[in-house]
Amino acid sequence: MTLDRAVFAFAGVMTLLSVLLTVFVHPLWIWFTVFIGVNLLQSAFSGFCPAATIFKKLGVKEGCAFK
Repeated sequence: MTLDRAVFAFAGVMTLLSVLLTVFVHPLWIWFTVFIGVNLLQSAFSGFCPAATIFKKLGVKEGCAFK
């Protein structure tokens, strides 16, 4: 798995988790979903993604998006 796919998979899992927390735990978990969306937007424009940095340190090989 490349870094790009790992970041996309992580973002998808976190989004689904935040929706489940919002529905089943407390409505204010929606702010977690908002945080994920804002982070995705800023990484699309800046190319910086904290999750990509962590995955790189864990040894996931680079893809083409996060070099």
